[in-house]
Amino acid sequence: MPLALLFLACDPAPDSAAPAEAVRGEAPAFTAQPPVLRRLTYTQYQDTVAALFGEGLVIPAELEPDTRVSGLYAVGASVTSISSLGVERYESAAFDIAEQVLADEARRAALVPCTPIDVVDSDCARAVLADLAPRAWRRPLESAELDRLVSIADTAGATLEDFDQGLAYAIAALLQSPYFLFRPELGEDDPERPGERRYTAYEMASRLSYFLWNTMPDAELFAAAADGSLLTDEGLAEQVDRLLADERARGGMAAFITDTWMLGDLDELTKDPTIYTYMSDGLGASARQQTLLDAEAIVFDDDGDFRSILTTRDTHLDRSLAALYDVPAPAREGFGATTLPESGGRRGLLGQVSFLALQSHATSTSVTKRGIFVREVLLCQELPSPPAGLNTSIPEITEETPTMRDRVAQHLEDPSCAACHNYMDPIGLGFENFDGIGRWRTTENDVEIDASGELDGVDFDDAWALSSAIAEHSAFAPCVNKTLYAYAQGRVEGSGEDEIVDWHAEGFAVQDYRLKFLLRDIATGRSFRTVGGVE
Repeated sequence: MPLALLFLACDPAPDSAAPAEAVRGEAPAFTAQPPVLRRLTYTQYQDTVAALFGEGLVIPAELEPDTRVSGLYAVGASVTSISSLGVERYESAAFDIAEQVLADEARRAALVPCTPIDVVDSDCARAVLADLAPRAWRRPLESAELDRLVSIADTAGATLEDFDQGLAYAIAALLQSPYFLFRPELGEDDPERPGERRYTAYEMASRLSYFLWNTMPDAELFAAAADGSLLTDEGLAEQVDRLLADERARGGMAAFITDTWMLGDLDELTKDPTIYTYMSDGLGASARQQTLLDAEAIVFDDDGDFRSILTTRDTHLDRSLAALYDVPAPAREGFGATTLPESGGRRGLLGQVSFLALQSHATSTSVTKRGIFVREVLLCQELPSPPAGLNTSIPEITEETPTMRDRVAQHLEDPSCAACHNYMDPIGLGFENFDGIGRWRTTENDVEIDASGELDGVDFDDAWALSSAIAEHSAFAPCVNKTLYAYAQGRVEGSGEDEIVDWHAEGFAVQDYRLKFLLRDIATGRSFRTVGGVE
């Protein structure tokens, strides 16, 4: 029987000083939303296993796949469950991880503090599991729960005549449990606010660590949950500041950026190598690293205006990207910091392979995909779905339509297409100086490219000017705030939360659009700490 079935049986910087309410007045009233049950995403599963047992374990690539909902895996994790195949995959992964840990002398020594006296040693098994289980489940265990785990180890050890194999069954049981794979956040009555509910201390510990680090709480955060200080304003602020100052916050921010801008899809980046000679197996990974290093520099090294992610010429390149961008490589090995020349026409996220190549086809650019990304991902604007059966393809190249602009103009002559495509294709045309892999060009089929256009009343001549128009757009910074709020909560904003979301956006603006401030503002805000009743 699968183990899963058995178990079912100047002024101080606001990011390090005052609570969020001190920035722009008291937070407005909001409607607490029902709790959600979040499954660990694949990266969270990886990072949590590493936190429990150390780096370097091989995690199966195929577990239950993550699902995007409202543009985020973080939201999809709240509405998806586990399929029958997923149960089997988690079971296989759990045993594989347990066997790797116990087969590694150093890992086993760190995990097992005792020498078993026989194939069954309840005391030794209990010593292991009493330490491991509360960390794996991110809460204290009931005595009956620990007894059950010890019983699994004892029974399996006796049957297999080996203590370690018995312990492997108990570890596998821990890793298959819904208490490990999911993050229960049901809350409790708030004694300080009659009629309201708050997340428990241990639920808050997990909410904070997975939001800011993308992994499980550490010992200090667990201690703050155990002594109750995490439920106080001062204790919460202290822990948030500590988490943001820790190097793991960089990984947490990278997880948010990766989810928001779909950088994980770069693992599957494919281009026709006969058309794009700069394509290589490692290009997608390099492109993701460039974008993440640039964001990390703005958010943590400079604590700067996050909008500059769209306009900065400061970047990080390895040799493959430098060759594609036609600039000197800043380092012989790995990535190095550099500043792109103004004459190159390339700057910010929208001049990078992570956007230009990913939002293109295998053999050509895509003004539609690039325009949709700007509208939906960067500006949080909803676009209608095309009518069923509508042919949305751009016309083929002809002598009369040699450039993408010509073919789009022909495409927009169809009223059924123009209604939607007029909203996104003109934006995508602004990036036509970059081909389908992100290489700069001035002509297409020997015809000079016209990359000019207009974005919501702002004219632009090229991608350089378009990047500024998007960065300064009235919707861009609020969209960053709205997306981060949804990412933190594991759900889109609900009815009665508009004002609290706008309040965070106001603080973001007042604090010069510093993302580190916004991370703290959301993490210490009342809406992050308050939960509604179960519907």
